[in-house]
Amino acid sequence: QVQLVESGGGLVQPGGSLRLSCAASGFTFTRLTMSWYRQAPGKERELVAAITSAGGSRDYADSVKGRFTISRDDAKNTVYLQMNSLKPEDTAVYYCKARFISTFWGQGTQVTVSS
Repeated sequence: QVQLVESGGGLVQPGGSLRLSCAASGFTFTRLTMSWYRQAPGKERELVAAITSAGGSRDYADSVKGRFTISRDDAKNTVYLQMNSLKPEDTAVYYCKARFISTFWGQGTQVTVSS
């Protein structure tokens, strides 16, 4: 059973930056494809960024390309989402997802972009 714990959310002004972290346990981390999703009020959950095992491939939603960067540290069993040039429309609960045959979700962390 994979357990995921997100951290790093908060309130930031437009144009600011945040780095989200997701620590995984209970499974061999290097086997996991890791993703970040977000869900804004009244909207469906959407993929933000994904990174395959060993970091061989990364994928981003068009809305965050050039602003967000996903990375992983296999030694720390952690995946990160560096978010720069944040916009009010980035406001959402951000979820970490792990996948290897089965899918596991974290509890989410709130990101609010507002002046």
